[in-house]
Amino acid sequence: MSRIRAKNTGPEMTMRSLLRGAGYTGYRLHYAKEAGRPDIAFVGRRVAIFVHGCFWHGCPHCAPRKPRSNASFWTAKLWANKARDARKVKALRSRGWCVVTVWECQLKERPTAQLARVLRLIEG
Repeated sequence: MSRIRAKNTGPEMTMRSLLRGAGYTGYRLHYAKEAGRPDIAFVGRRVAIFVHGCFWHGCPHCAPRKPRSNASFWTAKLWANKARDARKVKALRSRGWCVVTVWECQLKERPTAQLARVLRLIEG
């Protein structure tokens, strides 16, 4: 697992590319000054964007396959990831941030729809 990226993943780069293409720049990447370190943060507008990979964050839309070997480890690991994500979102919302989660599968299937979801929050 040491070779799995935490930053600058493919789906994250796709989302950033879509934002730049739509003319939205000035966001912060992995903004550490706020709870949860969102992948993309529009600090002035208080909008946090999390771009989640389907396997690692347990996508509710495509239900990715779980590994068969060492199943108890993976079940605990993936459950802990979901719990951590929920804590991050709750902490940000309690501080007045709008939070949107973009899933890898949805970004692949309908990138413009995901961009529109994000832009609705940014534009307020």
